[in-house]
Amino acid sequence: MDIKLHYIEKGKGFPLILLHGNGEGLEYFEHQIAYFSRQYRVIAVDTRGHGRSPRGEGPFTLEQFAEDLKLFMDQMEIKKAIILGFSDGGNIATLFALKYQEYVVALILNGADLHPSGVKKSIQIPICIGYGMVSLMTKFSRRALAKKEMMGLMVTQPNIPRRALAQIKIPVLVIVGTKDMITLAHTQEIHRHLPQSKLVVIEGDHFIAGKKPDAFNKEVEEFLMTIKKEVKKP
Repeated sequence: MDIKLHYIEKGKGFPLILLHGNGEGLEYFEHQIAYFSRQYRVIAVDTRGHGRSPRGEGPFTLEQFAEDLKLFMDQMEIKKAIILGFSDGGNIATLFALKYQEYVVALILNGADLHPSGVKKSIQIPICIGYGMVSLMTKFSRRALAKKEMMGLMVTQPNIPRRALAQIKIPVLVIVGTKDMITLAHTQEIHRHLPQSKLVVIEGDHFIAGKKPDAFNKEVEEFLMTIKKEVKKP
């Protein structure tokens, strides 16, 4: 079922859509909103069941979140945009580009993965254990059910075949931290299978956009300069 996503908008120019990670909200991108709104129409969105967006009755899956984004762009009359996705937001952006590439001029994938196996075991194993424990509590707690749904996104999703990435024929910046929760080998694999991608590794952990905004924004801005001809007209 259709829902209305909460968002904030700042700046004018070509649309730059920001998609946050699991369990977060659009506030994660405070440094990017302030920085990029000087040149772009920045739109930061709370995905379904996150931040101030409603959970709704639809499936709680990354695929559904991608469909929500399609509906959101249609509601906003956005025919093309640059999409910057962090973590699960990057996974949503990938799924969206695979299905609705005509809506996307370029992608920035920060700490994304194709499958839960791309997450370091030291991170993923505790998540799986926590998911199992929360699952046992769902019979007694509605709050536990909501937490199970949220954790389930990390335990069971995404499931994107690496060969499918060859279909994404637009410029892509793959950007991660040196100590990211996604293994470097997995990130390199994503980069190798995207025909027009650039890989950048920044000193830091999974949350480089929030913790190292100057370095992160610089790399994103340099990437966006390479596609300037594509974004002259909003």
